[in-house]
Amino acid sequence: MTRFFTGALLCLMVLSTTSHAQSAKRKLTDREDLYGWEAIGRLDIGDQGFCTGTLIARDLVLTAAHCAVDKRTGKPFAPGKVTFRAGLSNGKALADRSVVQIAVHSDYGNHPHLSAAFVRADVALMRLEQPIPHSVADPFALHSGRVAGNEVSIASYGRGRSEAITRERSCRILQRRQGLITFNCDITFGSSGSALLARNGPRWQILSVVSAVGNDGRQKVGFGMELAGIVDELKADLRRDAPKPQASIRRLQVGTDKSSSGAKFISSGGS
Repeated sequence: MTRFFTGALLCLMVLSTTSHAQSAKRKLTDREDLYGWEAIGRLDIGDQGFCTGTLIARDLVLTAAHCAVDKRTGKPFAPGKVTFRAGLSNGKALADRSVVQIAVHSDYGNHPHLSAAFVRADVALMRLEQPIPHSVADPFALHSGRVAGNEVSIASYGRGRSEAITRERSCRILQRRQGLITFNCDITFGSSGSALLARNGPRWQILSVVSAVGNDGRQKVGFGMELAGIVDELKADLRRDAPKPQASIRRLQVGTDKSSSGAKFISSGGS
């Protein structure tokens, strides 16, 4: 597995490379095209670039850790730095939401260089300032178990296709081993953080998150991680680290709910 890691990290958002036939991909530019894919959005990271993220709940976006951490500080981006733009198409999003909280895989910071261990930990979860209604974007569920026929799909933004989701209808898993998934989908800079999707009945579900690209000596290959248990841990981290609500104190007049500027006392006789 380690011999595949000869490519560049699909990180800061934009640069271009292609390998698959363009006929295998389709841009989702019309509202009808977007139906069922509205939960995929572009993650705009200030003026630094963008990645791709996917709603897994009305207020939670799954993406890659390297899309969530500021390289200069090694810490998650500050609240308000990242914006999730659900279903962005030709400059218009179905919903724009600021990211107010980020949880990153606990092992991510221990692997600063591209490696199998890096990819396995390259997962982050972002909480949005306000939920996006189901009527606007229906979140994707997580996939588990085997993938029939090893067929997967990917929908993402990328350099040269940054203004609309581009979906590759069918690509294939090449290997699942040691917590890693390799696949031959056509990914590029900006595709980082996008969901690798596997079909479960009529629905596509999230199997992995796009982390890196390399070469197996014959073709370009993408790398993602097994998600089992990771997302639940990140949700727990968000709950644990969520800002505590601020308590407020009001002084009330006796027998009313109107605020008073001072305390009121009741005599022992009740008057």
